[in-house]
Amino acid sequence: MKLKANVYCFIVLAVFLISGLSPAMAEENRKFKVLVVMSYEEDYSWSREIREGVESVLSGNSELRYVYLNTRRSDPDASKTKAEEAYDLYQEFKPDGVIASDDNVQSLFVIPYLKDKVKTPIMFNGVNVEPQEYGYPTPHISGILERVHYIESIAFIQQIVPSVKTVGYLWGNNATAKGFHQQAQKEMDTYSAKSAAFTFADTFDQAMEMTNKLKTQCDAIFIDLVRGIRDKDGTPMNEKEVTSALIKNFGKPVLTANAYMMKYGALCAVVKTGQEQGAISAEMLLKAMQGTPVPQIPITRNYKGKRMINVSVLKELGIMPRPEILGSAELVRTEN
Repeated sequence: MKLKANVYCFIVLAVFLISGLSPAMAEENRKFKVLVVMSYEEDYSWSREIREGVESVLSGNSELRYVYLNTRRSDPDASKTKAEEAYDLYQEFKPDGVIASDDNVQSLFVIPYLKDKVKTPIMFNGVNVEPQEYGYPTPHISGILERVHYIESIAFIQQIVPSVKTVGYLWGNNATAKGFHQQAQKEMDTYSAKSAAFTFADTFDQAMEMTNKLKTQCDAIFIDLVRGIRDKDGTPMNEKEVTSALIKNFGKPVLTANAYMMKYGALCAVVKTGQEQGAISAEMLLKAMQGTPVPQIPITRNYKGKRMINVSVLKELGIMPRPEILGSAELVRTEN
């Protein structure tokens, strides 16, 4: 009889504990459905970095589905079609939350299909322009801005090459590059080197002409976001091919903002990472899905930077930095 009584007490206690779970606790324990929409193609380095960051936070508690708009390689109509497909999946999947990566996803997908039209929490990442340009934040949209470590990168190259006094800038003509430009214009008075020309190229010939001019205007240049630059036939070129040619043509130290660009021949950088963008946006979304109101999750930005030096370029340019500078950075070589 005593054993039966103990079993009965245990059952009653279990029922009490289960029924006593708060809604917040139940929400934390359930599996979420998350739609991740990327601006670029699946095999692009930046997309892979963001995905790694997202999955480091959400892979254990969420069912994740991905859509890639392929805006780096596709024409505008094809990218719009991809955005329509993303919305079709949104309606079918009925996610608890959405992660929207980079600027093109905001203009092609979030604003026309979701912004102020649904209540689903949405967290952006990789946004380079000011969030107000998209009307962010809203009661259901927040996220993390992508900001380049210009100040730190310029100070870093001056430690390696003290003669660098003037820096120029060359980007492809795309939405992300325009955001990079906005940031540089706001900050340029705080840089330890004078800022020379800010240039954007649509074609490879334009980019080569711009580097020829920049040779006479500055000691180093930032080259980044040249994806989508087209050849004489209007075909998008391989980013590695474009970057390597421009760096060779410039013939002096080159900075960049992204880790993958370092292997194309840039000398050094304090790079931003997609892993940081993905992880922070995922952490913000998880809070929202667990019940925190989105207005209580303010827009933030990236702060972590990783020092990188290309030792192949050091050798080519005959630069011998102090050992402690080399020891403070990740060392890479130019890819063949």
